[in-house]
Amino acid sequence: MALRTSGVVGRSAEQKVLHFLIAQGLRPVARNFRCRGGEIDLIMLDGDCLTFIEVRYRASENFVPASQTVDTRKQRKIIHTAAMYIARNRQFAAHTMRFDVVSVQGPQQLSFAWIADAFRPNDASL
Repeated sequence: MALRTSGVVGRSAEQKVLHFLIAQGLRPVARNFRCRGGEIDLIMLDGDCLTFIEVRYRASENFVPASQTVDTRKQRKIIHTAAMYIARNRQFAAHTMRFDVVSVQGPQQLSFAWIADAFRPNDASL
């Protein structure tokens, strides 16, 4: 059996979360947006709300829940990256925005924990 790298597992988890969120009515805008200093896994529209989504995967429940691994430092990086996305995609500048975290627990029976509006910018960065 071939080893599964974290990149392969991460992409697979993101794909499953994408399908999960589409089933919840969200519409995809972008995947894996990267800029200097950060990356956003999924960007989707929930109605008119532009939603920046961090996907966290954990194979085991023996460690800290995936949703709790999005610490203040990671939140700042996501917020900065979202600001860069908006700067490059001005058509979304007037949209309401929010930051969600979706944790995926696996590996066999995947379960999703979707935390809508998981954190907010504490300044005028957006």
